Amino acid sequence: MPELADLLQLQRRADLPAIRPGDTVRVHVRVVEGNRERPQMFEGVVLEVKKPNMYDGSFRVRRVTHGVGVERTFMFQSPRVEKVEVTRRGLVRRAKLYYLRGLTGKAARIKERGSRRSGPQREVRSSA
Repeated sequence: MPELADLLQLQRRADLPAIRPGDTVRVHVRVVEGNRERPQMFEGVVLEVKKPNMYDGSFRVRRVTHGVGVERTFMFQSPRVEKVEVTRRGLVRRAKLYYLRGLTGKAARIKERGSRRSGPQREVRSSA
């Protein structure tokens, strides 16, 4: 059985970035309609990442379009997924962000990771 695991590890895609829950990603997918294929983009917030280092790993992306929430699950190793771009890194303290389903508007915003806001700097007066 270790031979199968080694073979699957060799066939893993290396072109996908490391994504985490809370990140905003743009997924380029090939969609089959009838007898033709066309590219389609799906941009949204990553709600969950399952088994990111395994061959059967997946991630779920949610976006709100015209007031309707749409969630899609993508497999990391799927040949239909052409490219995944991370457009924004989110700062969250949960692994599964299912609570975002019940939030709308400003309440559904996620802080950006790595952007510390510093207030106005005060001058320090020295009494010399």
